Amino acid sequence: MINFDNSATSFPKPLRVQNAVTLAVKKYGGNPGRSGHAISMQAAERVFEARETAAKFFGAQTENVAFTQNATFALNMAVKGIMQYGGHMIISSYEHNAVSRPVYALSKSRGVEYSVAAVYDDDDATVESFRKLIRPDTKCICCTAASNVTGRILPYKKIAALCRERGICFIGDCSQAAGLLDIKLSDGFDFICTSGHKSLYGPTGTGLLITNGKYPLSTVIEGGTGTNSALPEQPAEMPERLESGTLNTVGIIGLREGIRFVEERSPGRILAHEQRLCQRFIERLSEHKKIKLYRSEAPHLPIVAFNVGDMSSHAAASYLSDKGFALRGGLQCAALAHSSLGTLSQGTVRFSPSIFNTLRQTDMLADVISSM
Repeated sequence: MINFDNSATSFPKPLRVQNAVTLAVKKYGGNPGRSGHAISMQAAERVFEARETAAKFFGAQTENVAFTQNATFALNMAVKGIMQYGGHMIISSYEHNAVSRPVYALSKSRGVEYSVAAVYDDDDATVESFRKLIRPDTKCICCTAASNVTGRILPYKKIAALCRERGICFIGDCSQAAGLLDIKLSDGFDFICTSGHKSLYGPTGTGLLITNGKYPLSTVIEGGTGTNSALPEQPAEMPERLESGTLNTVGIIGLREGIRFVEERSPGRILAHEQRLCQRFIERLSEHKKIKLYRSEAPHLPIVAFNVGDMSSHAAASYLSDKGFALRGGLQCAALAHSSLGTLSQGTVRFSPSIFNTLRQTDMLADVISSM
């Protein structure tokens, strides 16, 4: 099976990630931060090293990096932590359900009001759509750095500048972009939320919530942190404030090696390789009238959404799976994006390569799709 569903999770993982996970299971079995004995301390040291690596990669202070179980968890913590006591926020029309569902839940439980900014092919028009929705009580803008459906890169730096101008918190869903774009807090994010298992090449069950420290979060989860255990209150200090319960030590150690893998090759080089594969894929499919590509001239990550005639995207993905290719059909957990594309009923099939895919594999897939 050839994996072209790397936007769901990258696979295969780099050998160094595989080796790190194996070593972690064999050697670093203690509970970090929960005891003073050697086994616990060794695990804690490895977790701290991973925290330092992530902080450097995203341009953050080490203590402002919190590990989560995935990007969805991080986004829920950030959005609910800012909006817990009501107010108005803005999201984009390309958001993943990891953003749209928490916002909807807050509108029902906390009286939060929200607006959805349209995303256009023109970046300035997109920024203006956000600007027009800002109200005196707008607390937060949360948007994806790049769509998980089409790969469309939003003008997140311009949106960040708008937030700074208006004194609004800016939360970025960088799940698709981290590892491919040089995402940094200095781009204007107050919070970066990302998965560890996609283009950072870490294991599943890993994510990051990274903050510049400007906006303290109200907690949505409290519990054991290994510090201030005699007090009923959750610690105020980062990262313990956002890390209740036992950490995924094995996954975190693996994630560190995934980030180091990306650093050594550089996001730019990885992006260029994957873009070449997407360009080849687009060129091959553009020859066939029955193939519809959902692609504009705007900047895109290496993701191509397409459909084969009127065939259900699920049926198309199932057919390709039978032929030995893993692609994702359906709505990709992003109903807002598909509503914008007009594909809510059919969905799309998503092609998303990784650094380990080749031009030959891409041509093989294109040949099969062309014969459908």
